[in-house]
Order: sequence, then C-alpha cells, then structure tokens
Amino acid sequence: MGTSVQVTPLCGAYNENPLSYLVSVDGFNFLLDCGWNDHFDPSLLQPLSRVASTVDAVLLSHPDTLHLGALPYAMKNLGLSAPVYSTEPVHRMGLLTMYDQYLSRKAMSEFDLFTLDDIDSAFQIVTRLTFSQNHHLSGKGEGIVIAPHVAGHLLGGTIWKITKDGEDVIYAVDFNHRKERHLNGTVLNSFVRPAVLITDAYNALNNQPLARHREKEILENTIVKALEAGGNVLLPVDTAGRVLELVLILEQFWAQRLLNYPILFLTYVTTSTIDYVKSFLEWMSDSIAKSFETTRDNAFLLKHVRLLINKSELDNAPVGPKVVLASMASLEAGSSHDIFVEWAADPRNLVLFTERAQFGTLARMLQADPPPKAVKVTMSKRVPLVGEELFAYEEEQERLRKEEALKASLIKEEEAKASHIPDNNMSDPMVIDAGNAHTSLDAAGSQGGRHWDILIDGFVPPPTSVAPMFPFYENVSDWDDFGEVINPDDYVIKEEDMDQSAMTIGGDMDGKLDEGSASLILDTKPSKVVSSELTVQVKCSLIYVDYEGRSDGRSVKSILAHVAPLKLVLVHGSAEATEHLRQHCMKQVCPHVYAPQIEETIDVTSDLCAYKVQLSEKLMSNVLFKKLGEYEIAWVDADVGKTENGMLSILPISAPAPPHSSVLVGDLKLADFKQFLSGKGVQVEFAGGALRCGEYVTLRKVGHGSQKGGGSGTQQIVIEGPLCEDYYMIRDYLYSQFYLL
Repeated sequence: MGTSVQVTPLCGAYNENPLSYLVSVDGFNFLLDCGWNDHFDPSLLQPLSRVASTVDAVLLSHPDTLHLGALPYAMKNLGLSAPVYSTEPVHRMGLLTMYDQYLSRKAMSEFDLFTLDDIDSAFQIVTRLTFSQNHHLSGKGEGIVIAPHVAGHLLGGTIWKITKDGEDVIYAVDFNHRKERHLNGTVLNSFVRPAVLITDAYNALNNQPLARHREKEILENTIVKALEAGGNVLLPVDTAGRVLELVLILEQFWAQRLLNYPILFLTYVTTSTIDYVKSFLEWMSDSIAKSFETTRDNAFLLKHVRLLINKSELDNAPVGPKVVLASMASLEAGSSHDIFVEWAADPRNLVLFTERAQFGTLARMLQADPPPKAVKVTMSKRVPLVGEELFAYEEEQERLRKEEALKASLIKEEEAKASHIPDNNMSDPMVIDAGNAHTSLDAAGSQGGRHWDILIDGFVPPPTSVAPMFPFYENVSDWDDFGEVINPDDYVIKEEDMDQSAMTIGGDMDGKLDEGSASLILDTKPSKVVSSELTVQVKCSLIYVDYEGRSDGRSVKSILAHVAPLKLVLVHGSAEATEHLRQHCMKQVCPHVYAPQIEETIDVTSDLCAYKVQLSEKLMSNVLFKKLGEYEIAWVDADVGKTENGMLSILPISAPAPPHSSVLVGDLKLADFKQFLSGKGVQVEFAGGALRCGEYVTLRKVGHGSQKGGGSGTQQIVIEGPLCEDYYMIRDYLYSQFYLL
C-alpha cells in the first residue's frame, strides 16, 4: 500500500469562494491555504471550524485575502494552533494585506472579527522557507518533507510539494507559466508523474490574448485615451499582489512616452509595501535580479508613481487628469470604494478592472452588467463624537474605569490575604482573636474620647498596644558563605515578555508603519461610524482587461498533460469550469480525476506498493557510486532477505554478478546541446525539428515523449550521417552529456 492521502475541500470547490483544503498524509493533517473574501462572512468558515483543532500544519500559497485572509480569525476563534509555513514574501506581503484590510474596515464600520494584535499573533508564528528548500517535519510528521516552489502569479507565490516515502503530493493553484516583468514563470512543468496533483479550474474556460496586445489595450487604447480627454482613471487593485506588476508597466510606459500625468498608488500601507518589495529582488524575475547585480538598478525605485497613504492626500492633489491605483479590488471597502462613488458620474472618467472581481461584490456586479446604470452604495465614514454624545461617552468611560479600579483593588486585597495567613498561636501578639474583634475595634476607635482616622480592614490591634499597629512581615533572606542566596529564575526574561516587548504598533517587524496607518491606530479620540445609502449614476467608462497573472485554459491543459499525475484533484472554479476541465483531463491526462464537493472526503491513496528495505553495510562497502547531479547512482546486484524485525534486507549475492550492458543516464535537451556544440566551434542549427551539426550529421529525438504523459515515455536520440570524422566527434560530444554506468 502506498502513502495514504485524503483530500477534503473546506471552501472553494465548485465555486469561486476562498481557498481552504484539508489534506491528510498518513494521518498528518495539512491545511492548504486559509482564505476569506472581502465580505468577511463567518459562515464561510464553518467547515474549517469543525476541523481546525485537528490541523497539524498550515501551508500558505499566496499573500492575498483569498489564500490567507482567515488566518487571524481562525487562530483567535476557531482553535487553529498549528505551525504555519510560507515563503518570506508571502509572509510580509500577506501581513500588509491584512493590515490594509483591517484599517479599511475600521475606517467605515465597527469591525470586530479580528484586531491588529490578532494579525500580529497569527503571523509571528510563521516559519519562512526559501524556494526549493526541503523542510523535514518532526514528531507526528516524521518522514514528511515539504518544499515550496515557484508558482508565479504573486510575489513569493508557492507550489507546495509534500513528499512521503518517495511519493509526491503537489498543491498548485493560481500558477502562471508566463514570465512577467517582476516574476518568473512557474516550475510546475518540472514535476513529472506525481502521485497526486491538486490544482484549480478557475481559468479552465478562459483563453487570454498575447501579453503585448493586452498591454497595448490597457495603456494606449484605454488609459492614455481617457487622460487625453480630461478624465481620471481608477484602477481598483489588491494591496501587495498584482498591483506590483501594474506599477512596473505604468512606470515603464510613462518613461518611454515622457508622459506627465500623475500616477498615484493609494493604500494604508503603500510605503511599507514598496519598501519591502525593494528588498525582495532575489524572489523576482531573472531580468530584475540581473539588472540589480550589474547596474545596482532597483526596479522599484519609482520615479513616476507617487505613494499615498490617505485619501485626504488625493483630495489635496492638483486638479487635472490622473491615474489612481487604490485598494480594494472588490470596491467593497477601502479608498477605491470612495473614489468610485465620487468619479462614477463623470463620463470622461474610466474605471479599469485588471482582474475578475470576487463573486457578490460591487466590482463583480459592474463587470457583469456594465454602465450606464444606477447602483445603490453605502457610504460610511468615521467621525469624532461631539456635544452630548461626547459627554455621554466620557461618562460611560469614567464609570467603566472606576469599576475596573474597584475590581483590581478587591483582587489585590484577596491575594494579599491569601499570601499572609497567620498561624493560630495565641502567644503571638500579632494574632487576632476573632471573638474579641468587635470589642477591640470599639476600644481602639474611641480611646480617651478621641476618634482615630484609621482604616483597619481585617486587623484589630491587641489592647496592650500603645498605638494602632498594622501587620509587619519581616522579609528574611537566606545567606551562605558567599552572601545572599538568590533565585536565578527571578532574573530570567520570559519568551512571551520578549515577544511582547519586541512588538511595535501595528506589528510591523522593522518598526516601520505608514504615517496614515499609525495615525489611525493611535487615534484614541471618541468616534462613531455614520452611514448613508446613495444612488450613484454610473456614467463613466468601465473596462475589464484580464491581467490577473494566471495561466489560461489552453496553457493549464497543456501543463497538466506534461505533468501527467497519477491522480488529479480539481478545486476552486465555477461548476462549469470544473466539469469542463474534469472531462478533458479524464480523456487526455489520466483516468483518475476527482472534483470533490465541500466537506466531501476523497481517498487518493496511491495504487503503487512501497516497501522499506535495509541495505547491509557489507553490501554498501562494495558498491561504486557515480555522481549524477544532486544524486549518486550505482548498479546493485544483491539477494533479498529479511532482518530480525521483519524488514526487507538487501545482502551481497553469493554467486558472481552477471555482466551489465552500458547505460547512458541523463536527459538531454537539444537546445542545450546546440549551445554546447556552438561553444566547441561546431556549426549547428535546427532544421525540421532536428539538430543539424556541421555538413553531414543530424541529431533527432524519437519516441513517445511528445505523446500523452509529457515525457513519461521512452525516448531515443538518433545520430544520422556518414561514418566520417565529424560523425565520431559529434558522437563523443553527445556521450559527454550523459553519465556512463
């Protein structure tokens, strides 16, 4: 029996809701993503609440709300306490995304699902890994290895590989095979024949035009045209995800065309976002990293994009056409919501959506039914309390403060009594006789006709005392030959105290936070939220151009055919897209394709049989290994036996080993071999799918590698040409690309 694998969607199956999936590998429960949407509806998390306490590890794939938005709430309210793993950019950008979400909500409502402290607590326990880093789990997860790999789409976006006993479970959602300005394409193509592949059907029915056509449509035919007509352009964007690609596109286009229209990037955490991004160049595309290495040119040293952290700065900006990138992309909250309401009635203005909005949001409604039309929106604003409301608020706060102080004093008194209980020894002058308590109290209170203003709580001085007395407890210290004996534990700083002291306002790890965010956090003035419903006449232009950075349907099908998993699980996509991709994959990829419903558990345990064997030391001492990339390989001729504990054991054979024919090990790419031959001075070119070397010799690959399964079949390299000096030279060069075993 192979590694046991069960998959249970908790959210995001047969729909476009947030992503959250429970995957059990030999009893170890992984939570793959912990997403929420911009509605922050707790009912979406009910399936997660039922299993949160059983989760052993959380793997985050992307730094947006759909993939990690529920993490603070789940850890605060649902009992999720497992370790969390992500890449460094997913951790940092995800943290800023949640800050922006909270501050946007707090500015327009009494948002109480989670706080900034909850966000900090959730992200402080995240373990950050680098791409391709193998992390070995311990304890219950002993034997399981997890590793993040490049997914594209968003900065730090991850494809997770979970390995147990040589079998791979791949979690790959929202990947992008295309290389972009700030990101490389996914490495999903490098995986071949995993035991289980979990992927999404989000874009199964969408086919995208070429990137250069999309950029031309975004820039020349929409944005510039609207600006030249005297209108403003609003791009509703995410906080720290796809907006980075859009910023680079606009920055480069403005520099090429020498445009003077202002570009404004507005979120509560804009400056922190760009500051962090400047330090993440090694996570970006090869071109950005190479440019920095050679010229020290940082692509995110923006010259044409101005960073704003408060809408009041936009209101004070010079009058005239401008481009504004503002969060949130859904138009449900944030600055983009307010800007849209202000600009919607002007037909010269343009609202440009670059991604499909979340289902049920204002942006999705506008995309499905473009203007002109009238829409009802709720405008909410936090305003300070004044007059009677302020007076009533202050009275209530004063009452609460007094109650808290009274409770604290009572608790302190009870603790003091509990820590100093006197012995029942009447010879001690400090012992109180409960039977004479009232008599003594009266005598002490009116001695000599005078009244003493003394507070006596639970203590009556003995009648022989000449003055009121209070209990005195002498602090007797232990001494030895070297002085006073101390307790080392009294001087140890606890870890939780260190963590608390290290926390800064807003939880920003470097102690940096946008001034606008800090002012909102530190603003303790009493305030309230005032809401009103408006009917907005939407007369502005509204255009949707797909620039969400996901592989389209045609590319997804090609990639899945190349990876050729043994079993395929489809999640996150509309019912139509999921069913379409399922039918296609059953015919073209593999026969075992699953598309489970919410809370439906499917068993995708591998049909392969895996055995553990023990190699004897005597055998290993006689084996000659040869290096093959990161591995070492060798021929092994042995007998199979059993050890005392029943494990299979490989032992040296008693008879002489049979001769072996030579084997060439390796995978040659003709493009790489062409470059190698060119370096050796051989004239070489591609012709008709073959590699022509010199005048007479031709190399070609034949076999089943191009058929279904993408490289899983047997391939051969055929050398054609007369037996001449060039033929033998090319053959020697070819052999040098392999390992002879």
